[in-house]
Amino acid sequence: MIVLQPVLEMCSPDGFALWPVAEFEPYGFLPLSGALGPADLGTAIMRIADCNNTETDDDRPPRPADPLGSFLHGLLTTHDLFAPGGLRVTDTTTGTTLLPGCCNGLEEWRDWLEVLDGDGWASFGHDPSPLAERFGDTVRLTVDAEQDDSPVIELPLSELRRLLAAAERDMADFLQLAADWAAQHLPDHAASVTAALAHALNLPASSVC
Repeated sequence: MIVLQPVLEMCSPDGFALWPVAEFEPYGFLPLSGALGPADLGTAIMRIADCNNTETDDDRPPRPADPLGSFLHGLLTTHDLFAPGGLRVTDTTTGTTLLPGCCNGLEEWRDWLEVLDGDGWASFGHDPSPLAERFGDTVRLTVDAEQDDSPVIELPLSELRRLLAAAERDMADFLQLAADWAAQHLPDHAASVTAALAHALNLPASSVC
């Protein structure tokens, strides 16, 4: 059985106190879906906001002085948002898992559509260097293209299309959950945070009811 999940690369939320979060080991992956509990959900939102909480020399508005506004500033004002992670594919029969590589982000998940309907291949970061290639009606997923003896996962093109559609639904369900969470925990920023998360996940704003 092949399992495909949108996953967010996590970090330890040491010292974070703006809203409730859960503990995570650094560099682990959290699958995103509508089934997340409040603490895991809060941690995922914290992680995406923190990854974009950077200083730049562009023409963004000044950073607010209050702690919450300051922490959310990058998420709410950065044009090219980054959500570290990507799509994780596991063959439960063989135990082989393809993980997104370094510098890959969930905002790039639609690159997988190139395998289905575009040039027939796509890569997803480095260290490892995962690669997806189309061969006729079959897709070959190479766990690390930099290794000659890398494990591979093969699946029908039609199955990958179905799995990608399910992954998009998982992200849309996560976004709806995040919108409800933001309305409760960040009422003054709920609409803007939800819109930013949709942008970070490369989803249309219409994904939220």
